[in-house]
Amino acid sequence: MKNLLETGLSTCALAMLMTGCGTTEAQDAAAMELATEQQELAAWCDPAETEEVIEHSCLHAESGPFQAVSAAALGTVPFVDVNLPHTAYNVTLPGGCDQYGGSVIFTAEESTEYAFLLSRYQGLRIFDGTTEVGLECRSYISASACGALKSIAIAPLEAGKDYRLEFHASRASDAQFLLLVEEAAHEHEHE
Repeated sequence: MKNLLETGLSTCALAMLMTGCGTTEAQDAAAMELATEQQELAAWCDPAETEEVIEHSCLHAESGPFQAVSAAALGTVPFVDVNLPHTAYNVTLPGGCDQYGGSVIFTAEESTEYAFLLSRYQGLRIFDGTTEVGLECRSYISASACGALKSIAIAPLEAGKDYRLEFHASRASDAQFLLLVEEAAHEHEHE
């Protein structure tokens, strides 16, 4: 299995060197397939339960307030946090040549479910230390519901804990995106 993995990675690396850093339709299809695989790992979110948080977050995704953050490179300690509520974070991942990845910190204010909304299809992974937090659900967001956001994931978090939000991307267009974190069950007033 190890040799098969190494051969696959070597072939992938060789293909990237031969084609340069541009993306192809095959890479776009592979990114969508990865996003679909990630979706299948968690249940689909019930639209009736996510409608309000999507509507509220869409207002912030379109109107702000906005804050730009640069994620820490994978394998390093992230110091940048995304704790401000009702804030659309413009996240930039480090990397290049179709290999981007980074992480930021989110500290849960309350023990409850949190909604993580992204302007890209590829999801995120949430870690409590080295343990990955299981998601309650994941879904795509239709363009009719919000043109600025494309996906939502909901996870139960504990108050006062620092969680590492980890992101990967294989295309430069997915290395910069919006991230909003809102309490999923909270009553959202429209401002």
